[in-house]
Amino acid sequence: MVEKSNKRDVIYTQTLEKVADFVFDENVVQVFKDMIGRSVPGYGSLISMMPVLVKKYVKQNTHCYDLGCSLGAVTLAMRHSIAADAVKIIAIDNSSAMVEKCRSYIAGDKAQIPVEIRCEDIRNTVIENASFVALNFTLQFIEMNERMSVIDKIYNGMNDDGVLLISEKISFDNEVEQQWMTDLHIEFKKANGYSEMEISQKRTALEKVLIPETEAQHIKRLKAAGFRKVMVWFQCFNFISILAVK
Repeated sequence: MVEKSNKRDVIYTQTLEKVADFVFDENVVQVFKDMIGRSVPGYGSLISMMPVLVKKYVKQNTHCYDLGCSLGAVTLAMRHSIAADAVKIIAIDNSSAMVEKCRSYIAGDKAQIPVEIRCEDIRNTVIENASFVALNFTLQFIEMNERMSVIDKIYNGMNDDGVLLISEKISFDNEVEQQWMTDLHIEFKKANGYSEMEISQKRTALEKVLIPETEAQHIKRLKAAGFRKVMVWFQCFNFISILAVK
């Protein structure tokens, strides 16, 4: 599996004089599997459902994209699930440390579906002949005023009936609901061994980097891009995944 060699996340266990903005550097890469599993409710379920989605939607002679591929968990789930012929996976991440590790995992994998891994900003990625695009916990790190152009680019590069899978942390307009989901998310992280200090320091590191939106904002953007069917198919606390069909 992709993440066997990853270490336990201890990045924020010590009190920091100044908490720097979060970056996907070598330190994060080394603990990323543990970090995302202990921080993102439902992440394992999302990955486990990839074969169902890929087998249904990936078409022959097309491309699949994993935008913000990190260590390649989605890429590998795609690679081991594609039943259609002549399909290529293109995995993109702008973290050189992530890309380097992802390449090593893909190189050690025995599946035959070709995978191209590129270190680049997804805002510059050319999408073409796509039947399936995964955008998992990636758009939330893009500047708010550039998100529409990213979705437009994906839509324009997809074939008819192509599917975009977008997963995001979300916010809520209702203050009571927002606090409720925030509290549950904190309890989830505590249950997975994070201390209050770790949770607080990581929240500070992310607050200017990860900017969540509401479910309604995501759906409005996808419909504005032209997707004819848009549906939330998965939610766990304040994390959702949406399927959008061109």
